[in-house]
Amino acid sequence: MSDFKSQPLFGNVPVKILAFDADDTLWDTQLYFDAVEHKLCDILSAYGNEEKMRAEIYKTETGNMATLGFGADAFTISLVETAIRVSGGNISAARIEEIITEGKKLLSLPATPLPGVVDTLTSLRNCGKYTMVLYTKGNPLDQENKLKRSGLSDFFDIVDIVSNKTVKEYSELCKSLNVKPSEFAMIGNSMKSDILPIIELGGYGIHIPYHITWQLETAEDCESPRLIKLQTFEEIRRILI
Repeated sequence: MSDFKSQPLFGNVPVKILAFDADDTLWDTQLYFDAVEHKLCDILSAYGNEEKMRAEIYKTETGNMATLGFGADAFTISLVETAIRVSGGNISAARIEEIITEGKKLLSLPATPLPGVVDTLTSLRNCGKYTMVLYTKGNPLDQENKLKRSGLSDFFDIVDIVSNKTVKEYSELCKSLNVKPSEFAMIGNSMKSDILPIIELGGYGIHIPYHITWQLETAEDCESPRLIKLQTFEEIRRILI
């Protein structure tokens, strides 16, 4: 683990922007998606075991990612498509309706803040050092509604919901905020989307792993002098205040 305060750039070029991922960083999401995926595996048990069905879902999601992106609606379409394909078109309309109903439940997740989130965001907001940005992937309406339900809206100066988070998107965000990458720190649970792109661009990453990782977000671990790895969200206060 690196000591964030000891990094040379952090001392010479103060970080101005703190950007936060939302799903599985500020509130639970993946466990609900996994529960729906498990339900589909039960529905399709006549066509293969859970491991096989999860592999089929992953194949469908991978193929749809470029056009559908991330979110409950895209996930539900992929589940229905998977069910039709593996059943050879024999799955009943009633079962399809059941899958859609389960998928629609994901649009009303509670979005209850994870432990330490409210107190930590309060401290970061009150210290007055940073512009606070919510920077997350997904369907804009779905993410906006989750943010409202979470009660965290007032902590953020800017909310930016995008279809992907790569070096290109981070570069565009820095330009729109008129900051250098070295003045930008991203906080999130996904090494692939939240950490690697900003590190490559020259900014800082603060990785807080979640106990479940979506298969499409898995990536090899990273070591960098501009990366710190924490176990809990509230540890951020020790580092940045």
